[in-house]
Amino acid sequence: MAKQATSNLLESPADLEKFYRDMHFIRHFERYCERAYRQGKAGGYLHVYIGMEALAVGWMTRIKVGYDYVITAYRDHAHALLLGSDPVACMAEIMGRQGGLSRGKGGSMHLYDIPRGFYGGWGIVGGHTPLGAGLALAAKYRKEKRVVLNFLGDGASNAGVFFEALNMAALYELPCIFIIENNEFAMGTRLEYHAADTELHKRGFPFGMKHERVDGMDLLQVRQDAKRIVDWVRENQKPYLVEVMSYRFSGHGAADNDQGLYRSKEEIEEAKNRDPIHLLEKYLREHNVMTDEKMEAIEQETEEAAARVFEAADDSPHPDPTEVYDHVYTDMSPEAGH
Repeated sequence: MAKQATSNLLESPADLEKFYRDMHFIRHFERYCERAYRQGKAGGYLHVYIGMEALAVGWMTRIKVGYDYVITAYRDHAHALLLGSDPVACMAEIMGRQGGLSRGKGGSMHLYDIPRGFYGGWGIVGGHTPLGAGLALAAKYRKEKRVVLNFLGDGASNAGVFFEALNMAALYELPCIFIIENNEFAMGTRLEYHAADTELHKRGFPFGMKHERVDGMDLLQVRQDAKRIVDWVRENQKPYLVEVMSYRFSGHGAADNDQGLYRSKEEIEEAKNRDPIHLLEKYLREHNVMTDEKMEAIEQETEEAAARVFEAADDSPHPDPTEVYDHVYTDMSPEAGH
């Protein structure tokens, strides 16, 4: 290997390798999730993060894991994995197994890991955004210097409750970063067909909230922007609205075959010119951080790791049917005949 030009690196070689491994593992994990769904081993619905890995890695590596709070919608696997949730427990939850993060009762859309500061995984579009503001309110009330990452999709930015959350966050000056993961489609509806103003970050303007649009495909750029914004919110204890431009290579959900219904194969292939993993590979290669052989080895290692996770989760037991009424708010019971 050529001598590393470490003086020109934006990150340390060790960190760059970790980020590269994380992105590959997420992509392979998500592919196994799609396999689980298509084999009938994952119930409910399932949404993967393929193509958007740099967005999650860039932001999640700029917070204090276990101290700061994270909440998101139903495309939530990558967030849990990056916070350190057990991958087998994540996959087991997706498969509805007893050892899952939510005891097999939440499925793909409802991962949850409070010890690591992860508050879900929510299925109602936009409905979790005021919950994220509430987490920020609790932290501010306790005079803690926490930051909340409140992720949502571009379609969710149209929800009325999102505007209410922005208003309250600005009014009470809450340390909440609203991160719009703009992958250009609200399910199958293109951005310009669902948003009167396609610059979604401007929705912070009426509330006097700092706001901007940033790139979500170049990991190193994401990391720079995330650090700057997280540091500002932690110091000033005020909200921020960020629109992160990304693109998903898979369909909206696992049942979306995406065969020309709302975008062409040519469009997807064009978007893959900025595949976040390939962009990072280009940087690693140009700065002599890693050889092609090393990168190929990492891809194989992470694929094998994801395969082991899939197998371990698939071998785990389903919940006992008698547990169906445990850990839920209800006055129903089998004995009452409901």
